[in-house]
Amino acid sequence: MDEVVMDQIMYVVHQVVSWIASVAIIFGGVVPYIPQYRDIRRTQNAEGFSTYVCLVLLVANILRILFRFGRYFETPLLWQSIIMIITMLIMLNLCTSVRMVTELNTKRRSFTDSKDEEIKVPKRLFLDFDWSHFWFWSHFVDYLQCVLAFTVLATYVTYLLLDSVLFVESLGFLAVFTEAMLGTPQLYCNYQNKSTEGMSIKMVLMWTSGDTFKTGYFLLTQAPMQFWICGLLQVCVDFTILFQVYYYSLFPQKPISHTTHTTSAKAL
Repeated sequence: MDEVVMDQIMYVVHQVVSWIASVAIIFGGVVPYIPQYRDIRRTQNAEGFSTYVCLVLLVANILRILFRFGRYFETPLLWQSIIMIITMLIMLNLCTSVRMVTELNTKRRSFTDSKDEEIKVPKRLFLDFDWSHFWFWSHFVDYLQCVLAFTVLATYVTYLLLDSVLFVESLGFLAVFTEAMLGTPQLYCNYQNKSTEGMSIKMVLMWTSGDTFKTGYFLLTQAPMQFWICGLLQVCVDFTILFQVYYYSLFPQKPISHTTHTTSAKAL
């Protein structure tokens, strides 16, 4: 009787832990973007956040969803990608709106002496196919058009090559490897400056804990090999950045005002 009760208790505990882990996996990646979003709205300044972070994460998560058609993985990981795509689109919408208002205000200040002259902000459209303006368009709808075009193209190619094991495995690796490389620009930035001044150590610790948890989740749930290999790569990058903090602290810090790289909003 006692064994039966104990088994039931252990089962309930296991279910609760599994549920908490799933929720953490699904929503953990978007947590760093909440304060970033609020800060941009409060200051009406999006210069501290690069929209290329959104580009990388959109591509990575769209490819991850397509990878699931050829190779099954845990449902929480699927929802994680969906939530991340929605979050990146929200961030793009905000950044585009703020940037357009900033450009318009700049134009107004430039034409204060010419009140009769019409104030126009140059329009940069996705359908113009001007590579010099790629991912720097004037309206949010242009980003949606680009994401939709990429999704349709990637879906079509995946549909044609879904029977190819090599293509499916390569697709999965490309998806998670793209996301795994988000920490390397910060690593390179620190190396160039020979300093970690201006970089949030708390943020890096949050990266490390999140990536470690995520990699452990991949291993425990027996996720496809691509997931835990790139997870381990992310952890290695995080620990390398922490080593930079220790190494450069041994030398006098130069008074360099270098802000945290765009990957300061990196997904956990």
